[in-house]
Amino acid sequence: MKPGISVLGTGRMGSALVGAFLKQGYNVAVWNRTKSKCAPLAALGARVATTVRDAVADAEVVVVNVNDYVTSEALLRQDDVTKGLRGKLIVQLTSGSPRQAREMAAWARQHELQYLDGAIMGTPNFIGEPGGTILYSGPGALFEKYKPVLLVLGGNSLHVGSDVGHASALDSALLSFLWGSMFGVLQAVSVCEAEGLPLGAYMEYVQATKPMVDGAVTDFVKRIQTGRFAGDEKTLATVEAHHGALRHLIELCEEHGIHHAVPAAFGQLFQAALQAGHAQDDFAVLNKFMK
Repeated sequence: MKPGISVLGTGRMGSALVGAFLKQGYNVAVWNRTKSKCAPLAALGARVATTVRDAVADAEVVVVNVNDYVTSEALLRQDDVTKGLRGKLIVQLTSGSPRQAREMAAWARQHELQYLDGAIMGTPNFIGEPGGTILYSGPGALFEKYKPVLLVLGGNSLHVGSDVGHASALDSALLSFLWGSMFGVLQAVSVCEAEGLPLGAYMEYVQATKPMVDGAVTDFVKRIQTGRFAGDEKTLATVEAHHGALRHLIELCEEHGIHHAVPAAFGQLFQAALQAGHAQDDFAVLNKFMK
């Protein structure tokens, strides 16, 4: 028999979570501060609860997806709600920090509640899809016990460790990569527009050079792992070479009046490394200047 589900928070992401459960035949109770947002879900078969306590009453698994941990704590730490959660599993899918995840887990243990912290690595359209990725951290046995339920939300649901803060930490780390790429492309688009280069052609060249970029990233991460910061015969490009190319980008941006705060920030790291005598060292040495 499938466990009862409660979903607290029915914004775009929360509604997608509810929809995925309903499609797989789960009984789902939903609650949202603005009750009208639950109407479309009621039409699909969800039970709309009038209170948080009512929403969790018949559920074995309580999924939380609200604005932030402050809101989540305000909902769950009401005395009557906390009592109603005893013995149930809380799946926290609210964005937050590793510290907040650990504090929530400690509170859950104190009140005899089961707890997994999760990070959704995608937009609502990925929920319920085979390739949908959600990272979970917390007790491994708990993840395995409820894995069939968690896979409903994303076919690529992964347990990333028993440290309950690691899902949130990985979320930030992976978003750093995403935003780095997106801000880089924003800069590139401005350069292409200023120089009359078609954006379609630019994207073709991005794909053509992707193996080189992926190889460079893999190489410098391995170097950081092994502490190989000095330049050697396998160094792909020195700090000095990278900085020289970056200066050309900044000059081009200045020539066309393009905002260049992002490459300028990169330049500050290069300058710090150069001033410390690392001109001929590998790009990986910049890791020392991030701390």
